[in-house]
Amino acid sequence: MKYARLTKEQFEELTQEFTNFLASQSIDKAEWDSIKADKPEVAEQELDVFSDLIWEGVLSRAEYLEHFSKNHIFLFQTFDTYINSIVLKSLVPEVDFLTNEGLQWLSDNMFTDTIEMKVGKKEFSEERNASLFALIKQGAFLSDGQLYKQINTIIES
Repeated sequence: MKYARLTKEQFEELTQEFTNFLASQSIDKAEWDSIKADKPEVAEQELDVFSDLIWEGVLSRAEYLEHFSKNHIFLFQTFDTYINSIVLKSLVPEVDFLTNEGLQWLSDNMFTDTIEMKVGKKEFSEERNASLFALIKQGAFLSDGQLYKQINTIIES
């Protein structure tokens, strides 16, 4: 398996897509029920293959990721061969970016000496989607890039 198996909740959200996936292999509901009952290892393989297909599609379309921790915010813009990053760090240890108050504090103090901001670019050392998946496993999530774009516009001006 290249990525990770989807959760039960994710499979429930993708029921129609999974049904189409099975149909593309000429597996109908009766046959799927039989496979689950008689060949659970084959059913597991089908779930893994489907999960990887979904992850591959999602990661291929990913443009922006964000990762928040107590004192850091990591913002990423992805390209085919590299990733740009903006890292915001609070120099005030009590601030918690995981709370609304912490985010409000960031907004109020963005351009003061209490925020350290670093901009970077890194070439992918492994396959792009695997690199993005590694960031997701560390806690990043896909985003619309609004925060990245806002901060990047300010940095560039």
